[in-house]
Amino acid sequence: MEELSLLDRVGDINDRNCPSRGVLEHVTSRWGVLVLVALLERGYRFSELRRRVAGVSEKMLAQTLQALERDGFVRREAHPVIPPRVDYSLTPSGIEAAELVSNLAHWVERQMPEVNAARAEYDGRER
Repeated sequence: MEELSLLDRVGDINDRNCPSRGVLEHVTSRWGVLVLVALLERGYRFSELRRRVAGVSEKMLAQTLQALERDGFVRREAHPVIPPRVDYSLTPSGIEAAELVSNLAHWVERQMPEVNAARAEYDGRER
């Protein structure tokens, strides 16, 4: 029996060779989540998006946008004007991914009192 290639078989996220792991990494990285959540609000120009996603460097934002665009989640639209203008928005798949990670991100925000209490209890234990 011939073994199927990675692209031909159904994904298994627990398989270290599964290509879905790379996509999962792009979508769930710190900057990936924050970019997707921001773009769920509306489309942004690069500089606007950099201000919206506080703390991201220009290089990391560019790399994150390129990865998400390559995976089909972000649409990049360059306008032939001077100065150059590039807009970023979500594709239909990007909207779906952004909604999922947005729910997780907002859940984490709501959980912070419990997380802080757990951390304080953990840090207070004698070891």
